[in-house]
Amino acid sequence: MIVIGGGPSGLMAAIAAGEQGAKVLLIDKGEKLGRKLTISGGGRCNVTNRLPVEEIIKHIPGNGRFLYSAFSIFNNEDIISFFESLGVKLKEEDHGRMFPVSNKAQSVVDALLRKLYELKVKIRTNSPVKDIHFDNGKTAIVELKNEEMIKARSIVIAVGGKSVPQTGSTGDGYAWAEKAGHTITKLFPTEVPVTSSEPFIQKKTLQGLSLRDISLSVLNPKGKPLITHRMDMIFTHFGISGPAVLRCSQFVVKAMDKWNLQEVTMSLDALPDMKEEELFQEIVKLIKAEPKKTIKNTLKGLLPERFLLFLLEENSIDPGLQCAAVSREKLRIFAQSCKQFKFKVNGTLPIEKAFVTGGGVSVKEIEPQTMASKKMPGLYFCGEILDIHGYTGGYNITAALVTGRLAGLNAAIHAVNGNRP
Repeated sequence: MIVIGGGPSGLMAAIAAGEQGAKVLLIDKGEKLGRKLTISGGGRCNVTNRLPVEEIIKHIPGNGRFLYSAFSIFNNEDIISFFESLGVKLKEEDHGRMFPVSNKAQSVVDALLRKLYELKVKIRTNSPVKDIHFDNGKTAIVELKNEEMIKARSIVIAVGGKSVPQTGSTGDGYAWAEKAGHTITKLFPTEVPVTSSEPFIQKKTLQGLSLRDISLSVLNPKGKPLITHRMDMIFTHFGISGPAVLRCSQFVVKAMDKWNLQEVTMSLDALPDMKEEELFQEIVKLIKAEPKKTIKNTLKGLLPERFLLFLLEENSIDPGLQCAAVSREKLRIFAQSCKQFKFKVNGTLPIEKAFVTGGGVSVKEIEPQTMASKKMPGLYFCGEILDIHGYTGGYNITAALVTGRLAGLNAAIHAVNGNRP
């Protein structure tokens, strides 16, 4: 059997197949295996997340529910045991994220490579695949770019999506999946910075400003939130970025698509722990205490200074005015913009700049317990080529390792048993 792709899901598939005693060939077009693993989690490799399965599925808004069956067979706790059995000690950090104690992604990759070697899995790097051939309605041959033909009873496609192309995921697998009769759902960038042509962005007024623990929402055309995330964000020269923005990004793309919009409104709540009325009363109290002080100095501790000055100016309040000279009406509008500063965004950076690919091989055409194609016997899919996408934080890699495990295991059983059920 053949596994195409040496990323997280492909490595896991090859190991699972090797453990079944199948003859396994792992093919990768790059020079090194595990390139996406080495850069994940800022080079420390966030191998999974320890939250309960229900929570993990909630953090995979793109078809996470498809993974319920898979998780009942092999889940995040099993991933943790698997790595520890390979000698990779893990530690838990914030929000359940699991990292190697060494803080080095390379130690994860090395452990996987040792295991492949131990299982006598054959590895071919620098071997791009040109095509997959099917014969009489079943998988038959992998054709390499050098025209070499390799027969296989079962094939696992683990070539990733289209994001982070420098690691080798350049969308090669979609054509092979379509050839086998699969539907590819619309591809789009997720976990990606968001762009805006608002004047304050174009003028770089807030460029480089980070806001901590804010609440960011994507609004529908009626002004109701589609999604809200409470995390950090940063203003950039092209728009906005940072954890809250990455999580909102797929909802920006989906809203533009669904309502055929050129722009979507986002709303920023810079003080999520206070209600608007409460904030207004707090501002009034501060002003009453020191009416002669400038408004800028009185409100200084409320927000980061650059953002405070920006909001005062947005609401035509001169930062140098004495508190007593600012009308209650203006203060009320200012309090409102602290809680719901609305601005327009017009899309995201391209898919090549995204952390994760949205869309892919339709999960309706995949057996949820085996990752087998419902269209082509002997064909299996795992990892990011599938239409499954989650937030960053160990959720995508969990989906990749779980689907990789099941794809490899079942492809091996299929290869060993031939076409006997």
